[in-house]
Amino acid sequence: MDTAADLDHGPEGGRGDTAAPVRQMSLWQPPRSTRYTQRRRRRLAVVSGIGLGVLVLAGGIAAAWTLVGDEGAGIAESTEHLERFVGSWSGDMHQVDTDGNPVADWHAEVRIEEGAERGSTAWTTFTCSGTLELTARDDDRVVYSYTETADPEDRCVDDAELTLWPGDDDQALMSEWSSVTDEGTRMTSTGELG
Repeated sequence: MDTAADLDHGPEGGRGDTAAPVRQMSLWQPPRSTRYTQRRRRRLAVVSGIGLGVLVLAGGIAAAWTLVGDEGAGIAESTEHLERFVGSWSGDMHQVDTDGNPVADWHAEVRIEEGAERGSTAWTTFTCSGTLELTARDDDRVVYSYTETADPEDRCVDDAELTLWPGDDDQALMSEWSSVTDEGTRMTSTGELG
C-alpha cells in the first residue's frame, strides 16, 4: 500500500489539472430542503380530512342501522296493527257544523285495501265517492285523506279527512269525517262502521 508521500499528485508532482482532493468532510446530513414542506402539510391536512369524513360517515351509517334495527320490531307490530282496518266497512254518519248543530245523516261505505295504505269510499246518500290514502297513524288510530273522484250532484266536499279507531266490538270501527265546506264552515261527521 502506498503511503501519503507515495501518492501521485499528477504530472511533475504538482497539482496540475486534476480534481482537488476533498479538504473538508461532514459527518452530519445536509439541512433538509423546505421547498416541499407546505405541500406535505396540505397533503397531510387533506388525508386527515378525508379520514375524518370517512369516520363520520361510518358513524352515521352505524347509527342508522342501529335505529332501523330497533324499529324493525315496531314496523312488524304496526303492520299487524294496520291489518285491523283492512276490509269493507259501512255505517251511518251523523254530521254537525262548527256550533254542533245537526246538518245531515248519511250512509258511508269504506273499503281499506291490503296493507291499509289506501282505500276507497262511497257516500251513498249523496252519490259521492273518492279515494283514501293513509296520512298518519298513532297508537290505535289511523288517518286517511279523502279525495273526491265523483260528485254528480255537486253535494260533497272535494277533500276531507277520515280518522278510524277500533270500536268496543271487535267487528266495528269508530269513524270521524272532518271537512271544510266551500263557504269555510267546518263539518264533522261521526259514526260506527261495521
